[in-house]
Amino acid sequence: MEKQKIAMVLAVFMLLSIFLPITTAETDYTCFVYFTGVGCPHCAKVDPMALTGVEIEYDNIIAIEYEIYQQQENAPLLYSYDEKYGSGLGVPLAVFSGEISIAGDSPIQWGLRPAIQENRGNGCPLLDAITTFDELEFSTLPGSPKLWSDNRVLIRTSGGNVGDMLLRGLLSLDNITSALKSANYQKITPVPVALSGTQVVFENAVQLDGWVFQWNGEGVEGNETTGNQTGPVMGGDDINLTWAKIFSLAAVDAVNPCAIAVLSLMLIAIITYNPKDKRNILLAGAAFIASVYTLYLVYGLVIIRFFQVVQALTSVRLLLYQILGAAAVIMGVLNIRDFFSYKPGSIGTEMPLSMRPRVKKIINSVTSPRGAFLIGAFVTIFLLPCTIGPYIIAGGILSAIDLVATLPMLLVYNIIFVIPMIVITMVVYAGITGVENVSEWKDKNIRYMHLIAGIIIFLLGIAMLMGWV
Repeated sequence: MEKQKIAMVLAVFMLLSIFLPITTAETDYTCFVYFTGVGCPHCAKVDPMALTGVEIEYDNIIAIEYEIYQQQENAPLLYSYDEKYGSGLGVPLAVFSGEISIAGDSPIQWGLRPAIQENRGNGCPLLDAITTFDELEFSTLPGSPKLWSDNRVLIRTSGGNVGDMLLRGLLSLDNITSALKSANYQKITPVPVALSGTQVVFENAVQLDGWVFQWNGEGVEGNETTGNQTGPVMGGDDINLTWAKIFSLAAVDAVNPCAIAVLSLMLIAIITYNPKDKRNILLAGAAFIASVYTLYLVYGLVIIRFFQVVQALTSVRLLLYQILGAAAVIMGVLNIRDFFSYKPGSIGTEMPLSMRPRVKKIINSVTSPRGAFLIGAFVTIFLLPCTIGPYIIAGGILSAIDLVATLPMLLVYNIIFVIPMIVITMVVYAGITGVENVSEWKDKNIRYMHLIAGIIIFLLGIAMLMGWV
C-alpha cells in the first residue's frame, strides 16, 4: 500500500512537471516595441523578420510597432522611449527594457532571436512601466500603434471604446470567431499593410470601434463585407493627401516664368531660321519638352534617393519634414515679394541675370528638332536655380516612400510641369498667336504668376509646419 501511495505521488509530480511549464508558456507572452520607417533601407532588411517572422517562429510573441516616417504622430515617441529606456534614436529599433534594446539592421538580424529566447515572458515596455500582456490597457497606448501576433495584426485607426479583453483575445486566442462572438464589428476588405520595402497581405479583416483587425486563416461569418469599405490606408499618410501635396507643388513649378521664357526663346529661334515650316515648330517644341521632361524625371529620382540616404540618420529624418515646410514658407514669401516689388533675376524665384546671356546664345543656335532636344537637356541645368525649389520639397515628401513606388507621382508631377510648354507650342503651331505675343503676355503677367505660385506654396508650407498635412 505504501508503495502504491508513493507511486501515485510520483505520477502526479511527473504530470505536473510536464504540464505546468506548458501552461506557463501559453500565458506568458513575450512583448517588445519596434520602431521602423517605411522607406528606410535599413528597416527593409529586418521589418519582415521583426513583425511577421519571429511571431510565427516562436509562440506567444507580441510586437508593438510604431512607424515614424509616414505616421508623424509616432515620431516623438522615439525620443520619449530614448528618455525612458536609453534606447537611442536610430531605426530600426527593438526595445525590450532599459537594459535590452537593439538598434540597426545587422544587430537586429543577429540579436533579435537570442533576445527573445533569453527574455521569454518579457512584459510590454511602455512609457510609464513594463506591463505584462495580460494587463495591457490598449486604450492607453500612445500614438498610432500596430500590434503584431501570429499571422494577425491589430491597427489603431482612431480613438475607440473596445474592451481590452476583446482586443487581447483577437491577438491570442486560436478561435477568432469565438473572440468576436459578442463583439460589435463590421467585416471589411483586407488592405495590405506596408512595411519598409514590402507589404503584408491578409485574408480577413474586421472594423471595430477605433481599431482594424486583420488575420490569415478561417474567416468569420455574419456581417457582410461592405462594398465601399476597403479599410484604412496602412503605413502612412492618406494617399490622397500625398497626391494633393504633389499636385500643389507641380502647379507652382508649372507657372514658373523661367521655363516659359526659355521655350519662347527657342521657338523664336526656330521660326527665325525657317519661318515657313510650321511642322518644324511642332517637332522642335515636342523635342524640347520631351528632353526637359526626361531630365527632370531623372533629377527627381536623384533627389528622392538623396533624401532616403540622409534618412538613415533618424534624427535628421525627424527634422526633414519641418525643414521642407519652412523652405516652402520662405519660397512662398519670396514669390509674393516679387508681386509687390518685382526685379528680374530675383534670388530663389528666377534665373539669375548673369546666366541669361549665355542661355540665350545657346538657344539661338537651335535650328532643328534634334538640336531642340539637346538644348532642352542642356538648359535644364540653367533652369534648376528657379525651378528646383518646389521639386526638392516634393522629393523630400516622396522620400518616405519606396523609390519605385514614387514613379507614378513623379510622372504626374512632370506632366503638370510641362503642360504650359505644351499649350504654348500648340498655340503657336496652330497660328492662334505668335511667340512674341506669348513672351509679351509672360512679361505683362509675371508678377501675378509669382503671386499665385507664392500663395500656393506658402499655404502648403504653413500646413506642413503645423502638422495639418
